[in-house]
Amino acid sequence: MSGSDQPVGPDVDTTPARPPGPVVLAGRLGRVEKLDAGRHGAALWEAIGRHPRLWTYLFDGPFAEPDDFVGWLAERAELQDPYRFAVLDGGGNALGTVSLMSTRPEMRVIEVGNIVLGPALQRAALATEAHYLLARYVFEQLGYRRYEWKCDALNAPSRRAAARLGFVFEGVFHNHMIIKGRSRDTAWLAMLDSDWPARRAAFERWLDRANFDGDGRQKARLGACGDPRR
Repeated sequence: MSGSDQPVGPDVDTTPARPPGPVVLAGRLGRVEKLDAGRHGAALWEAIGRHPRLWTYLFDGPFAEPDDFVGWLAERAELQDPYRFAVLDGGGNALGTVSLMSTRPEMRVIEVGNIVLGPALQRAALATEAHYLLARYVFEQLGYRRYEWKCDALNAPSRRAAARLGFVFEGVFHNHMIIKGRSRDTAWLAMLDSDWPARRAAFERWLDRANFDGDGRQKARLGACGDPRR
């Protein structure tokens, strides 16, 4: 109660969430693990470093030489925020990176970002599984109540991916940043802890072996991962 007739939000658990750590999140198709430039660098150069178009909307890159790229990875691997992970396939090949970032444990808010998926991972079931593993980790192990996705408002593929995965569009922050000398409007999307049970069920139905034919093609789309707040 506020002690007056003024409206206030509901009481919540104020226990801080935990920051991300060096876990291995294993799935049926692959795994997500803490980035290690020594172990992952060469594979990631082939998967993402050599593809300039992957870096258009990101803060860093593209990179001209593998040594520059691996050096940049090594610096990023030491940071606690953003906390960067590598996405590996079933054979242990690193195909992309993703970060948990802008972490505010006291508010129980965290963001997924710095997502760079190589061509072999784009539109692959493993990419969806990686996001499922991270979301499950964020909500169920770390204890966050709000999971954010932010991207350049002009980055249509990123916005489509976020919506497909169950993040809800909340608006655009205009003139939000200057990135690589260009003005950036930022699209904000989010998933809440109250959304997660329905999201988890949809992810798990989609990822089930029975949802894929003998050639690995999906039978049903991830459309079941809709917005329970509508």
